[in-house]
Amino acid sequence: MATPTIQAVLDLERIDKDIYRGRAMESQIFVRTFGGHVAGQALVAATRTVGSDKRVHSLHGYFLRGGVASAETVYKVSRPRDGRSFSTRTVEAVQDGEVIFSMQASFHATGDSGPEHFDPMRQVPRPEDLLPADQTLAPTMLGLAKEWSDWDVRQVPPESFEPDANSAGQQLVWFKSKVPLPDDDTFHVCTLAYMSDMTLIYTALVPHPGHKVQLASLDHAMWFVRPFRADEWLLYDQSSPSAHHGRGLAQGKIYDERGNLVAVCMQEGLTRDLREGATSVPVANGSRPE
Repeated sequence: MATPTIQAVLDLERIDKDIYRGRAMESQIFVRTFGGHVAGQALVAATRTVGSDKRVHSLHGYFLRGGVASAETVYKVSRPRDGRSFSTRTVEAVQDGEVIFSMQASFHATGDSGPEHFDPMRQVPRPEDLLPADQTLAPTMLGLAKEWSDWDVRQVPPESFEPDANSAGQQLVWFKSKVPLPDDDTFHVCTLAYMSDMTLIYTALVPHPGHKVQLASLDHAMWFVRPFRADEWLLYDQSSPSAHHGRGLAQGKIYDERGNLVAVCMQEGLTRDLREGATSVPVANGSRPE
């Protein structure tokens, strides 16, 4: 069973006005729907209801239930606000009559101007100087590399960047699509929403190597601050300011190759001690949990 391309994942079917259907994951290792899959599809549904004069600049989503990866998802969009400069959309992702994910997205009119600044990118090795994920991951994690076979993912070794002394957990990853993507800014934004969930919550485990936990995304927020392409190298600079009471908090800054900050993410995830006999999600050995 082949993993669908990002074009197939984001190609939603229109069922009725403001109602769309997204295809299943067809995953080899995930039983529950990957959070980025449902977030990316929900953002596509929202963008389908907004005119081309506005672009999405932020989203805030909550993962309410563990979706079934092999099941299609229906997306229902509501329109709380359509103003001159901003529009807001609410999206509910539904499987078997239950909401598994709820998201609000905000859209801003293009053409506004104002003061500009951004945090600089760290000095890190170029992606071309690093090995791809399938040559650096532990054998137990190779299933994840195969899951995203259309993506070139290269982790920056910890000894290759200067760590932030005030951050407990840090990891940096270069990534891009291996194949050219459509010349559509909105498509690249929705693609990044999909990919942004790939490694982020694992950052909360960096200070705790070997600690077995149950992993699940609880919420996800993103701000899209500058144009970019997901088929060009992007650096995902991730850190974890806190882990407590079975929940981990992670944040990420995403830069393009030229060092421009293009997006910022925040996520809280379940990092609960793994109970005896329970299985972490996703399964690290590449097989489905019982």
